[in-house]
Amino acid sequence: MGDDLAGALNAFLARHETELIGFRRDLHAHPELGHAEQRTTRLVAARLTAAGLRPVLLPGTTGLYADIGPGEPRVGLRADLDALPMDDEKDVSYRSLTPGVCHACGHDVHTAMVVGAGQFLAEQAAAGLLPGGVRLIFQPAEETTNGAESVIAAGALDSVGRVYALHCDPRLDVGLVGVRAGAITSACDKVKVTLTGPGGHTARPHLTADMVYALGKIVTELPAALARRVDPRAALSLVWGHVSSGSAANAIPDEGMVEGTVRCLDTEVWRSAVVLIEDLAQSVAVQYGVTAKVEFLSAVPPTVNEPASAAMIATAVGAVLGPAAVTDTPQSLGGEDFAWYLHLVPGAMARLGTRTPGAQTVGDLHQPTFDIDERAIGTGIKVLAALAWQGTEPPGPAAAPGQ
Repeated sequence: MGDDLAGALNAFLARHETELIGFRRDLHAHPELGHAEQRTTRLVAARLTAAGLRPVLLPGTTGLYADIGPGEPRVGLRADLDALPMDDEKDVSYRSLTPGVCHACGHDVHTAMVVGAGQFLAEQAAAGLLPGGVRLIFQPAEETTNGAESVIAAGALDSVGRVYALHCDPRLDVGLVGVRAGAITSACDKVKVTLTGPGGHTARPHLTADMVYALGKIVTELPAALARRVDPRAALSLVWGHVSSGSAANAIPDEGMVEGTVRCLDTEVWRSAVVLIEDLAQSVAVQYGVTAKVEFLSAVPPTVNEPASAAMIATAVGAVLGPAAVTDTPQSLGGEDFAWYLHLVPGAMARLGTRTPGAQTVGDLHQPTFDIDERAIGTGIKVLAALAWQGTEPPGPAAAPGQ
């Protein structure tokens, strides 16, 4: 890895970068929701086939994977295909043509990068230059946090010795890559607390259970108590997003409900959160004569980057972009089902800068106006190709960035 690889990548992008930007724009204009990425899957499969690869479709869903070159274990490069259920509010030629669906998290970019890296690596393999085996993984349904399970169930991680992903980051300038060892995203689970009681007249709350008051106590006291029962370094966060009870001003309802998300950076605390939230909810409810039912939908654990893999990302970035392109990245309370891969295979996720340098405003992911500086696509292709070139074995002891 070095000048020869960087030169080959520059030559490849001189021929294909404009085309790959067009491919990304086409995906952006035709977004599809999780497990419904039919068109996207067909387009990716066609490009991989044209590059001489043999894509394998995931059974029973959308998404696919493809191998490049000989040798195992393979380096896995992962992209996600799905979009978000929101309107696209950008004024661009490639604005979403599908009402209520938008690529507001950069998955179209991730897909274009892995396709581009695959095309480059396939050329190198055909010339006998690729040093080891690579697997391209195009995962469905990341936003619904169950697409990784489809990939794993299909055996797409079998024979993968190390796996990587790049995720768009609008807080970083294009040309920079944020690297961190350890937790980079949090666990993200949904929790629903339903209270039930006898109901009654608001003139006589002492003769019944004051449901709305009790629900207010759950809303305020449960997050406060939770924050004081765990190590603050775990960053356990319970935030409500939906509350509902009653329909008349003079009637105490017999049911109330509140829903929210629980996020956590520590795997052990995440595992214990279910019992703790249940106990706290019951202790609050019993004081007001209501019954609490807690439903906990576990979505994804924290994404914890293996230190050696994080160091290998930094090495790859330095080789093709220069050492100054490597930067630290903070931990995020967002969820990411790439975490399930890292429970089975060593690897890491990094943040790819997508902001135009000097931009006066900083957007964020999951916004209907989200867009990128499209030079990030070429940057991502270079980094992914360099990661594939390194193979699965770290070169030796190294201090991982972000520790």
